[in-house]
Amino acid sequence: MLEKIPSAVGAALSGLKAGTEKTACHTAFRDIPASLTLTSPAFADGADMPARFTADGEGLSPPLAWGSLPPGTASLVVLVEDAGSPTPQPLVHLIAWNLPSDRTGLQEGEVSNPEAGQGLPLGRNSFLHAGWLPPDPPSGHGRHDYVFQVYALKHPLELPETPGRSALLKAMEGLVLGKGVLVGGYTRR
Repeated sequence: MLEKIPSAVGAALSGLKAGTEKTACHTAFRDIPASLTLTSPAFADGADMPARFTADGEGLSPPLAWGSLPPGTASLVVLVEDAGSPTPQPLVHLIAWNLPSDRTGLQEGEVSNPEAGQGLPLGRNSFLHAGWLPPDPPSGHGRHDYVFQVYALKHPLELPETPGRSALLKAMEGLVLGKGVLVGGYTRR
């Protein structure tokens, strides 16, 4: 959808970015220790994501793996935000919540749509759909950093069927034991 924005418009907006400092791990949960490991076999932390995970490719959700959960972890939340979006707040690309504590990751494409999520509780992304919103930065806008976050919680959340970011963050208050962060970049050429 955003690939249709002319490159000149993207370049003109290149200085307008939400910013990493506005992502949940740097705002609502900035004081929570980054004690979890979060990795992807598809890209290294800080490196570019392969195009197959974006709107320029198949739009699959990337594989993720996590570990080092703190004692007492009862459930997990995965949140992905676009810190480079030309919006006041980061765009939400994925909310997966109430994942069981014995889960060690997400497979490639597992949360690309609600049917693929095999019954996983998925929240609303910024386009108001449950599941993975493939990165789709405007041409000429420059690199976007996608901040993948996993949170270990004391107990499962009580939320509506497909919560948005605000409801999720509010419900998580006081329950987060630890977090893990992984950044994958993407630049539309």
